[in-house]
Amino acid sequence: MDDHGVPPHRIAAVTFTNKAAREMQTRLFGLSPEDSSALLGWSRRGQGLTVSTFHAFCSRLLRHDGDRIGLDRNFAIYDDVDQIAAVKRAMDEVGVDAKTLKPRAALSGISGAKSKLIGVEGFGLRRESYVEEIIHRVYERYEDILSQASAVDFDDLLMKTYDLLRRSPEVAAIYQDRYLHLMIDEFQDTNVAQYEIAKLIADRHRNLCVVGDPDQSIYSWRNADIGNILSFRKDFPDGRLIALEENYRSTQTILDAAQGLIAANRNRVEKDLFTEKGRGKPIAVAEGYNESEEARLVVNEAARLVRDEGFMQRDMAVMYRVNAQSRAIEEACVRHGVPYQLVGSTQFYRRQEIKDLTAYLRLGANPHDDVSLARVVNVPARRIGARTVEDLTRAAREAGSSIYTVIDAIAGGQPPVAVRARQARSLSEFHDLIEGLSKAAREKSLVDLIDLVLERTGYERYAEEQDRGEERLENLREFRNSAQDFLDMEGGGDLTDFLERISLVSDVDTMNEESDAITLITLHQAKGLEYRVVFMVGMEENILPHVRSMDDEEQMEEERRLCYVGMTRAKERLYLLRAFRRAFRGGQGPSVPSRFLGDVPRELVTPMDVDFAPPRPTAKSAPSGEPAPVRTEAEPPLAAGDKVEHAKFGPGIVVQTKPSGGDLQVTVAFKDGHGVKRLLLSFAPLEKVGA
Repeated sequence: MDDHGVPPHRIAAVTFTNKAAREMQTRLFGLSPEDSSALLGWSRRGQGLTVSTFHAFCSRLLRHDGDRIGLDRNFAIYDDVDQIAAVKRAMDEVGVDAKTLKPRAALSGISGAKSKLIGVEGFGLRRESYVEEIIHRVYERYEDILSQASAVDFDDLLMKTYDLLRRSPEVAAIYQDRYLHLMIDEFQDTNVAQYEIAKLIADRHRNLCVVGDPDQSIYSWRNADIGNILSFRKDFPDGRLIALEENYRSTQTILDAAQGLIAANRNRVEKDLFTEKGRGKPIAVAEGYNESEEARLVVNEAARLVRDEGFMQRDMAVMYRVNAQSRAIEEACVRHGVPYQLVGSTQFYRRQEIKDLTAYLRLGANPHDDVSLARVVNVPARRIGARTVEDLTRAAREAGSSIYTVIDAIAGGQPPVAVRARQARSLSEFHDLIEGLSKAAREKSLVDLIDLVLERTGYERYAEEQDRGEERLENLREFRNSAQDFLDMEGGGDLTDFLERISLVSDVDTMNEESDAITLITLHQAKGLEYRVVFMVGMEENILPHVRSMDDEEQMEEERRLCYVGMTRAKERLYLLRAFRRAFRGGQGPSVPSRFLGDVPRELVTPMDVDFAPPRPTAKSAPSGEPAPVRTEAEPPLAAGDKVEHAKFGPGIVVQTKPSGGDLQVTVAFKDGHGVKRLLLSFAPLEKVGA
């Protein structure tokens, strides 16, 4: 822009997460007009520079021109929960039992096909097994359900963008001419569809700049294709390779350790990383007897770093291969009063009350969204039972229409399905409600619309009467706040823009970077993040590397890249831990040290100083980082039948108590799917409820 006079609106820079996109925008424009560190400055925000995620870029393109391929510009974007609901409905309607094929497996098969630009017809021609035959049937009906609901899934944002550019040369020409320069961050994470879109848009000017690292390609399970970056120079022989070898994050010891690990991989581009940050401390390696002791080592060392070396708890992260490994770490944090945040737990926008409210807003924007309609047609209860919904769904399928079209006919006195008078009245009232919300969506501001939904549906009162009613009300208020923040930040925006934004939120986007708490996170989720201190736990064969990779060389290389990503998240200190015995996947037995430990040069490693004494936290804290009650000896013991409240698991009833080594072991049956748990009274954040 400054040196070559390229207009801002002719440049697009895309990345893969909202967090990365916000970081790019902040570096370019700053956080306020007073931010002097910005490269361009606050006043240049509105000049048309495109900086976004790949999916948001494609969504905007489809909102503008998608009608050329028959796509409603007000399409809904189905998140993971919505997609699973649509797949389950598709399976039911084509007669596929969930015991034969799990809905998640069906969705994975569909997603894999779409990422390779394989539609229903193409999938049908390529199917080679009985499972693929079943997936094809589900895929076909799933697409019908999305089409009737004017909805798309995440993969459609890419596939339909490619389809639009390929089928409409005049649209392709518009974007080819507009984007003189296209830049793609994290290029190793692109799939076939994304690379093909990039090649189409860059076809005229051939100013395509991609930044990526083959050693950090870890998303093949999300259909990322490492072949894109490895074959880029063959596809663009006139391209120029610029090696970015200076690392600004980690010490040289951490970089050398990571380089020693990744050198064993074949599918990579050699590079020699260096840093000006100095050698730093050696890599610390430790072994606990079991996962509980491994967790205690982590918590003890974290407490020591805070106490003796001036680290903050938010400077640290515990990383693991699979979510199940977090349990032992969580329990150790709770037991010893260490605040933590768990990335990947139930996201704010996926909580029941938030999904319900979002469903009403979606129906206001698009009444034919069947997944949203099925979710709230009887929430709060309005005498529209499951059997009625089944009848409506069947009538819609037979007519090739949406469920709302059937309800509309019933409200108009021409029911295409037999319904009793009382049901017809209830459906007519629901129809009037949605019509009213649709009208309000066109006339009212986003925040006023949310208030109207809560009032007209009675949902606020309904939420208050549920378990954890006050918490649900707080979540609804926070959702309203997020809508106001959206309007303030964007300088405006409509309902469709807001719904799109919250549909594209990921686990990492909901992290609280300000709270002073240790982060617990999977290695996959940690991509793109950095911490002063990283603890990598579970450095054992069959965990890291994962058991599924043992007989596949390509998967083993990806496991090594995953380990590399974890190691290079650390800025100053890196700890690699394992357990001698681990209870995992229903069994327990001696474990074998990860082969990746042997790839780290020995001269860079030192045994970790093991401290088995309990840490000395300054205050007992709940998982949220808020203070939890500290117990005293004067507190009366619990007995079977007592009602209790746990800071994490919520309400429950004491089933049994018994002495345990000077403590009291309490067995509690918790509500809301948390099950039965045994807790030590002196450590558990457990409070007696009532007299």
